[in-house]
Amino acid sequence: MAIFEIKLPKRIAKALRLPENNAGRQQQKVLKKLLRKARFTEFGQQFRFDEILMSKYPVKRYQELVPVFDYNKIYKDWWHKTLENKTDVCWPGKIKYYALSSGTSESSSKYIPVTKDLLKGNKMTMIKQLLTLRHYHHLPARSIGKGWLTIGGSTHLQKQKGYYAGDLSGIIQLKAPFWFQPFYKPGKKIARNRDWEKKIDEIVEKAPKWDIGIIVGVPAWIQLTMEKIIERYKVNTIHDIWPNLAFFMHGGVAFEPYKKGFEKLLAKPLVYIETYLASEGFIAYQESQYAQGMRLVTSEHIFHEFIPFDENNFDANGNVVEKPEVLTLQEVEEGKDYALLLTTNAGTWRYLIGDTVRFVNKAKTEIIITGRTKHFLSLAGEHLSVDNMNKAVQQVSEEMNITIGEFTVVGVPFGNFFAHHWYVACDDEVDKQILLNKIDSKLKELNDDYAVERTSALKEVFLDVLPEEEFMKFMRQKGKIGGQHKFPRVLKGEMLEDWQKFLKGEMLNN
Repeated sequence: MAIFEIKLPKRIAKALRLPENNAGRQQQKVLKKLLRKARFTEFGQQFRFDEILMSKYPVKRYQELVPVFDYNKIYKDWWHKTLENKTDVCWPGKIKYYALSSGTSESSSKYIPVTKDLLKGNKMTMIKQLLTLRHYHHLPARSIGKGWLTIGGSTHLQKQKGYYAGDLSGIIQLKAPFWFQPFYKPGKKIARNRDWEKKIDEIVEKAPKWDIGIIVGVPAWIQLTMEKIIERYKVNTIHDIWPNLAFFMHGGVAFEPYKKGFEKLLAKPLVYIETYLASEGFIAYQESQYAQGMRLVTSEHIFHEFIPFDENNFDANGNVVEKPEVLTLQEVEEGKDYALLLTTNAGTWRYLIGDTVRFVNKAKTEIIITGRTKHFLSLAGEHLSVDNMNKAVQQVSEEMNITIGEFTVVGVPFGNFFAHHWYVACDDEVDKQILLNKIDSKLKELNDDYAVERTSALKEVFLDVLPEEEFMKFMRQKGKIGGQHKFPRVLKGEMLEDWQKFLKGEMLNN
């Protein structure tokens, strides 16, 4: 049964045939829809949603009346009430599900509300993305109707007083539509397993019995699973087990640093499809095979705003200033980095998600993820982004014919000046001084500010090469193994302290 042959419910089919509109107009309609739905909530009453809806310029009035929130502020002022089982706080009704998220920097879990409306919008976006596959060139269509292996969080959620909490991937799998069940692997029983290591072992055990056409997940964990399968069954590539494997849907982290090591496990190329599915919503997806970036979801359930990511709007630690400059979709420019603000149908209002994006094609509203507001290095004005780091590592890996599975960078004092310290995961034999020099040179080519500061206050760069297993071991000790957990590209604060303890051989307390 091919997935394109499935007859969709009438309301979904009707929605998918909506005519294309101007993205700015779509966004205004989305905002007004969200405001109307939430106008009788406690949040909507305090911030005068009725007045905003009656305004001639609702977007502008919304920005005037509703402040910008980060997690700590919106939790302290509003979301804590929903965890106390209060209804109609930021969104109508009671919040039954929360996605546990700590991003890749903070150690304590964040409780991100997940509503039926949000899941519905995510599902609609997923279907739209699925239908775009028809436009891919030389599409191995039969693979779409094979199994879909999704390696994510457990569907066995934590039951709290009046609500459930867990990984968003686990909530989504638990709430997957009925028509998707015949395709879904590893199946409900394995998906419920909370023990990540046991879950992977069960997937390895079942692997030869499945006919997988599509794999979905974070690159590092997918790669680890394929390596275990290849090792277990003494085969050369994953295609010896899954000959119809043709697609890899990935997201949450840039794929480029993983690509070389990933492709060593394949007998034939895969179609790579990037998605931007965060705990707060399905934000963007790649809609064509050779797209420069991912297309923002502008007509469903999310209203987007953008804060220029610069020293005028963020302090040295990546915290947003009290009254930042905020732009709408019409006002952004290509080639500049912006921190993303979301308003969604889960009661997130002007919420700073923590990611930074860059428009690569404004006409098509296509973006790339460039990093996180707190994952950058600018000790001396070098303004080094995660995007710069990813590109440098990818290019150097190709030049040296090595695989760098993970890496992280730390800013450190060096006398009266500063230095960067790289920790690189590589199981290949490599001269670390050559590797350091090449990465340093690439960064100078990619980033003019970095090149200038390397002759000034950024006096030195250090680099240590570690086995990839060391990075995985650290994540295990931090309780951040599997699902949507990614190793942070820049270490600061408590995570940096724990990393330094780990390197000294000290056990971590979570």
